[in-house]
Amino acid sequence: MRRADCEIKDHNAIIQIIRKCQVCRLGLTKDSVPYIVPVSFAYADNALYFHTALAGMKVDFIEEQNRACFEFELDVKPLIQGDIACDWGFSFQSVIGHGVISELTGYRDKADGLKRIIQQYVEGEWPMTDRQIAGTRVWKLEIESMTGKQSEDHFCS
Repeated sequence: MRRADCEIKDHNAIIQIIRKCQVCRLGLTKDSVPYIVPVSFAYADNALYFHTALAGMKVDFIEEQNRACFEFELDVKPLIQGDIACDWGFSFQSVIGHGVISELTGYRDKADGLKRIIQQYVEGEWPMTDRQIAGTRVWKLEIESMTGKQSEDHFCS
């Protein structure tokens, strides 16, 4: 990281950023072609959970290459700090990482993964039908590494 003074070193602070985010962006590759896609997600036990349709571009990319990167950002806003455009910047907190994706195939594992995703966004219990679970693919990205970074106005020295 070029700006080590802006690195978020506290693992719990990184997790809090993830939990406050609404969208996770996955970076996938297939045949050396990159693909970035926003997904709804959940974070638990050093893993990200997300879902897809039974078939589609995300599925094609994951089946070709199950290694992925991910990105989150929070509180992004421009900081206009001078009369010259290059003096401007952004206020932000971000998390970037890498991991390996595997599919959750058992009924209970899929239902638990979907429940985690729902709970990222709303509280309470939300029933799912067998048809909904069968019609959805659920994925787990085991995080191998991740780093957090924040702008100077978020207390980096």
